[in-house]
Amino acid sequence: MFSVGLTGGIASGKTTISDLFAARGVPIIDTDVISRSLLQPGERAFSQVVDHFGSEILDQEGRIDRALLRQIVFSRPDQKSWLEAMLHPLIFKRSHDEMKRQAGSTYVMVVIPLLFETNFQALVDRILVVDCPAEVQIERLMRRDDISEELAHSMLAQQLTNDERVARAHDLILNGDSGSNLEQQVENLHRQYRRMAVGADSGKPGADT
Repeated sequence: MFSVGLTGGIASGKTTISDLFAARGVPIIDTDVISRSLLQPGERAFSQVVDHFGSEILDQEGRIDRALLRQIVFSRPDQKSWLEAMLHPLIFKRSHDEMKRQAGSTYVMVVIPLLFETNFQALVDRILVVDCPAEVQIERLMRRDDISEELAHSMLAQQLTNDERVARAHDLILNGDSGSNLEQQVENLHRQYRRMAVGADSGKPGADT
């Protein structure tokens, strides 16, 4: 199956873009959603996180306090490294399993916020980057998560720069302001990916040529 990896900096608008592809019938696999599911009670990763950070990482309902966990890992690089080393292989496998379940679709889109940082390129055939000015990301992040400007800058600093992402992209969507015309950008790429997916299928062994 042909697959597209959608990535971009934090608060760059990846969810908005993936929703536009979903509205066109494209199956969306979101690694953030998978990550959250892996941290639910009953999952092995949940137990590992509680064992590592202690019961104080839990909220009043006995679930992992994601806001507290985020504060810890973004202020403690060693703890961030531990969490990523534990979670990323699990996320990769579950994403791959979800992709196999969509085998009947023309193509699938996998939303991977840290695609390059986690070396998840092997999971997809094509990489689409959402490009957004850093100052817009900071503003959106502070508003969305109700956090300080200092924490927002810290979170942004721990990712690749927008220029580094763009340099590795196959395709780009510009999402800097209300005049970005996202619908048309997505529609053009959707048509392109459908053509590429058909071409990829026609080249498979046993396919009509």
